Amino acid sequence: MGTHRRPRQRVTGGGRARTAATITLAGAATATGLGGTGHADPQPTAAQVRAEVDKLYQQAEVATEKYNGAKEKADAAEQRLEKLRDQAARKEDRLNSAREALGSVAAAQYRSGGLDPAVQLMLSADPDRYLDGAAFVERAGSRQTAAVGRVRKELRDIERLRGAARVELTSLTSRRAELKRHRETVTGKLETARRLLSRLTAEERAGLADGTGDRASRSASAPRTGLPASAQAPNSRAAAAVAYAYQKLGSPYVWGATGPNAFDCSGLTQAAYRAAGVSLPRTTYAQIDTGRRVSRSELLPGDLVFFYSGISHVGIYVGKGQMIHAPNPSAPVRVAPVDQMPFAGATRVA
Repeated sequence: MGTHRRPRQRVTGGGRARTAATITLAGAATATGLGGTGHADPQPTAAQVRAEVDKLYQQAEVATEKYNGAKEKADAAEQRLEKLRDQAARKEDRLNSAREALGSVAAAQYRSGGLDPAVQLMLSADPDRYLDGAAFVERAGSRQTAAVGRVRKELRDIERLRGAARVELTSLTSRRAELKRHRETVTGKLETARRLLSRLTAEERAGLADGTGDRASRSASAPRTGLPASAQAPNSRAAAAVAYAYQKLGSPYVWGATGPNAFDCSGLTQAAYRAAGVSLPRTTYAQIDTGRRVSRSELLPGDLVFFYSGISHVGIYVGKGQMIHAPNPSAPVRVAPVDQMPFAGATRVA
């Protein structure tokens, strides 16, 4: 029995040791898992980081376009408010002038004593002169009536303008709150992407900056004059927009920027066509409704090409299946294939 007990004790002891070791390893795995590393939660691969960062950039771009739209509306509301305030100020100046005129007439009547005209005629040493004066008083009375009318009109106009200004101020306040929400969304997404990228080596980050694979890398290094797109453009305005986009290759992506040294995607297209003498709205979802829709097979240099179901990205087609666009904070303005992202539509604005 002793010989039987000894092996059982060894097995039991070994089991305790293995159990303790298992608990220790499990605890270590749990602890490292909470920190984002270890066997329970392995370090993401560069491909996984790229996929997640691309997703975050796309979400940030959606929020950026909403921010751009809200800013455009806020700027318009601010301009309307300023215009209303200027109009009210001019009305107040006219009101003050009308009040002064009314006060002058009232003072003149007070100085005349306000006597009955018949009594003034009897007491007058020069009836002819008095009659001339009586006519003046009558005219003064007419002017007084007109002055009162002007004062009342200016007061009504000022109150109307102030009411309109209150409405615009309420709208502006709401737009500014909306701007703040979208700004926080954008900066939050970009900060999360930055933290993810910090997990990669410098070499992996450089590969990610090249785009989504070899195809984007080749397009990113395409020569600025390698595509004779401007010669194929349907008109001079489209050619000018394409030429502007080529000049801006290498410019950094900055969300909310419209040039001349940095751009977001719709800021680049707006700036390119502004240089060509064409005014585009600020956002992707407004730009797609500008001009005439064209199919993918009809694309010509200068056409705007849009991506994703929410119309959150835009580029300028330059021919041969290529576009120039401002991709995201990890990459500058570059040439890229149109089929790099989910195609949503195209429009010809010039």
